[in-house]
Amino acid sequence: MAVEVVTFGCRLNTYESEVMRREAEAAGLGELTGGAVVINTCAVTGEAVRQAKQAIRKARRDNPQARIIVTGCAAQTDPQGFGAMEEVDLVLGNEEKLKAHNYRALPDFGVNQFEKVRVNDIMGVRETASHMVDAIEGRARAFVQVQNGCDHRCTFCIIPYGRGNSRSVPMGAVVDQVRRLVENGYAEVVLTGVDLTSYGADLPGKPRLGRLVQAILHQVPELARLRLSSIDSIEADEGLMEAIADEKRLMPHLHLSLQAGDDMILKRMKRRHLRDDAIRFCEDVRKLRPDVIFGADIIAGFPTETEEMFENSLRIVEECGLTHLHVFPFSPREGTPAARMPQLPRKLIKERAARLREAGERAYRAHLKALSGTRQRILIEREGLGRTEGFTLAAVREGVPGEIVEAAIIGDDGARLLAEALRAEAA
Repeated sequence: MAVEVVTFGCRLNTYESEVMRREAEAAGLGELTGGAVVINTCAVTGEAVRQAKQAIRKARRDNPQARIIVTGCAAQTDPQGFGAMEEVDLVLGNEEKLKAHNYRALPDFGVNQFEKVRVNDIMGVRETASHMVDAIEGRARAFVQVQNGCDHRCTFCIIPYGRGNSRSVPMGAVVDQVRRLVENGYAEVVLTGVDLTSYGADLPGKPRLGRLVQAILHQVPELARLRLSSIDSIEADEGLMEAIADEKRLMPHLHLSLQAGDDMILKRMKRRHLRDDAIRFCEDVRKLRPDVIFGADIIAGFPTETEEMFENSLRIVEECGLTHLHVFPFSPREGTPAARMPQLPRKLIKERAARLREAGERAYRAHLKALSGTRQRILIEREGLGRTEGFTLAAVREGVPGEIVEAAIIGDDGARLLAEALRAEAA
């Protein structure tokens, strides 16, 4: 039986799940009676942790003979909590999950309560290895991990304690990985990391993300599309801005880690930018790349947030021209400073999150209308659906997954573009 991997959370988790699948199968887990289910958890919100535990219980009900291994950020930050679940056979930390020997437990997973938890101090990890993968199962685009961990300590965030300090993959290893994926037929590669724009600070010569982007596009000319995952705009370097302006194969879609639009809340979050910094960044990028599309993460209902402060976050959707909004109702994470701040009522948090989502949906619908009558190059993700260069969802009948199709946009249905293919291009 194949090893089943259930993934929660970010694109980095998606990439690491492919590495885990390979390592677990190399360790022989797929040959066990009943097979194995690996749950790769996320710790960014309390809801993410709840969903992971729900998935663990479901996996046991659906696969009573399977070995269930739990890993990821939630397992790293609360190993004993997951180890205490009777459904769980093994808990692995974020560093341990990427190595085959950690899946080779004692015979038949016959371990006691303490032995079944294999989670070391993530803060002691000093480098991020380049884990080569040939493909990402079931996906039209490939993800490449170039950075892990975070040196910042935002007051709401538990992730540094799940991922450790910032560390980068050497540029040569990244280029080799991208080249290998392109040779295997991928037209689009996404660079991922926990704090992507901090790339290179720990490497010799301290290369920045912009230099890495330029190196990939120069050394892998066959790559059709390079995309960035989430970035912190205050860390955007000069080379990255040059690449945005000059490199058409760098996709015109930037997802920003904004978190709030009010200066006092940003300070209490211990963010390093203010609202004017974010607005100025979006204006500067649009001057360089008029077709750029912005997305952003915004937290609703952060502790001490007044209605006036919340209104500033609402307004920044329009002021930055955000079209792909990820809204998170504030969720206190035990062990973070924000969990000790005066909390807002859950009902109010949910109401503010709903208002933010409504603002995002209005902006997205306006964005769809603005693309009517244009031509777009669409990467087919699955039959009948794909994404434009600006990461907008589009329905198109022609094309197979992984293929880039040039299409005319004839309208939208409120959730996606409606497109008619003009001609197909080999990926």
